[in-house]
Amino acid sequence: MGISAVVAAGDRGAAKGVRGESKVFLELGGRPLVAWVVGSLQRVPEVSEVWVVGDAERLAAVFERPELAREIEKPLQVIPQFRNLYENLWESYRRVLPGAGSEGRDPIGADDDVPVLYLSGDLPFATPQEISQFVQRGLESGAEYALGLVTEESMGGFHPEAPGQPGIVMATFNMREGRFRQSNLHLVKPGRLRNRTLIQDMYENRHQRELGAVLMLSLRLLAKGGMATLWYFLLMHGAGLADRWGMRDLADRVRGWVPLARVARGCGELLGTHFQFVCTEVGGCAVDIDTELDYDASQARFDEWRASQSQRAERLASRLPLAEPGETR
Repeated sequence: MGISAVVAAGDRGAAKGVRGESKVFLELGGRPLVAWVVGSLQRVPEVSEVWVVGDAERLAAVFERPELAREIEKPLQVIPQFRNLYENLWESYRRVLPGAGSEGRDPIGADDDVPVLYLSGDLPFATPQEISQFVQRGLESGAEYALGLVTEESMGGFHPEAPGQPGIVMATFNMREGRFRQSNLHLVKPGRLRNRTLIQDMYENRHQRELGAVLMLSLRLLAKGGMATLWYFLLMHGAGLADRWGMRDLADRVRGWVPLARVARGCGELLGTHFQFVCTEVGGCAVDIDTELDYDASQARFDEWRASQSQRAERLASRLPLAEPGETR
């Protein structure tokens, strides 16, 4: 069974623009960020169709560009965006269900076991090999919600080569098994998420360097997950603060109390589902364009980073042969 991929490209609710522009329409290498993502999905064997949810008129204009239209071989549907991220994700799921039609339908029976690959629309360094590896491992995990992680080491190629040089350094989750960054890849059976509306709360409070976001998410975790879930969140957050402040030894001691499996269990308890983290080693899917500095660095080193990610993906994640545009396998 092929898997539907949904690219989140909306700009409403808690979405933040860069330089006054919706991130997915920023250009790198002569094309909008969203076009790089959809282009990569054309070569992922497990993906049978692609849906993009966002500003439908602008997105349609992007994919009508002749140089991009020639690359689109899988069915591509553009869905007008809704009020926020959660509605975009849920309403897109209602439309990918068999026989749903343009207005979608609610899941019934076996629909609860239909998986959907969700990913961000601002991932210019995503490779088809990394996405494919994540889908394979997510399916093998048996999880109802598989969230992608990459290791801190896999992102080293994006760091500045010297002080003052362009580069991207992103905060990581400090856990017993190592330091990880979320990869913006989600393999989900949405019908199996009993508390799925929490996704919007977590998204709105995702910037954990902001005190208000930390407090709001702490209250949500206490109310929904209890003291144990809140305790592990605070330990992980404390280790992250120590890491960012340069107190690496302290961060290592604190993160030793935060096992990856326990954090996954807490996420599952919050969302009311079987949740697992799935780690991949390439790294490019973890680099989204969140700030002007990220965008400037990506412009300066775009060709270098695209080439290095392609080489790294071939070396670490090329488990299946991937078709070049215009080929069939």
